[in-house]
Amino acid sequence: MHLLLEGRQGGPGLISASLFDFLHGRYRVRELCPAPVFGGGARLSVHSNCRASITVSNVTYSEADISSKVSIEDGVARIVVATAANGASLDLEGIEEGTSVLRSVNAGTTAIGSVLLIGRGPNFCAGGNVHDFAGADDRGAFVESVATTLHAFVRELAAVSAPIVAGVHGWAAGAGMSLVCLTDIAIGGPSTKLRPAYPSIGFTPDGGMSWTLPRIVGSGRAMDILLNDSIINGEEAVRLGILSRLVGDDYVDSEAARLARTLAAGPTSAYEGIKTLLMASESATLTEQLEAETASISRAAVSPAGREGVDAFVEKRRPDFS
Repeated sequence: MHLLLEGRQGGPGLISASLFDFLHGRYRVRELCPAPVFGGGARLSVHSNCRASITVSNVTYSEADISSKVSIEDGVARIVVATAANGASLDLEGIEEGTSVLRSVNAGTTAIGSVLLIGRGPNFCAGGNVHDFAGADDRGAFVESVATTLHAFVRELAAVSAPIVAGVHGWAAGAGMSLVCLTDIAIGGPSTKLRPAYPSIGFTPDGGMSWTLPRIVGSGRAMDILLNDSIINGEEAVRLGILSRLVGDDYVDSEAARLARTLAAGPTSAYEGIKTLLMASESATLTEQLEAETASISRAAVSPAGREGVDAFVEKRRPDFS
């Protein structure tokens, strides 16, 4: 990853600066870092303006990436759902910030082309913070407040017409698995594992899992997964349709980010129509769905994206949907 840091040259081959080392998903301050390589494969480059860039594991971050839980860049609304702190448990600050941004998107005041859900650290999201549950004076009221915060985010996320992508590295457990089930495309790796995790602490699901999971894998399989608190590896998750596909573990986040950027630059009105049709198909008859498809494709034909797509095809050029 790239991380821009203030620094000064402290002698041949050395940079004196407070540098973050992301080895194994943990941040460590390193005061003197030999160039060009430090911290388990991170490559350090020194620029003429005395700023440094760090490249690790093919993932790119800026200084803003480290401080902000939500950002919009190149049409992608990126939301951090968990960090390495507190065992990669659900980051309620990021969830609340994400709810605010998505509410603005759904109100039509903020324009995006896709949503990207990520976790920082070795895992995507390990679910709610069980230590916080245990330490609450009123556990019922506390868990209710966490679920209410999460569900406000879920409602706004489910209402988004743009494609939703997740980079699911490491564990996605509890609410983390619930969030994966809400996405349109979820990228995992060979080491990705999913687990409901609720029964193991005597809880029932939240985050919409009891609604989304049976729609993905079927009601019987969902019951089996939830009652047995099954651990699902990456290959099985792809087979079940929970994950879309696998890439190398080191490329999960970068591939998810690439895909989110590609979708954001694509025919967003067509994506909106596709999502609307698929959602409606859950309760529509075939005749109703055919009527909906007729109306949708006729609207698409006269939309800016539809006109550009057809014209580009005829003219044998790449369409520009920007």
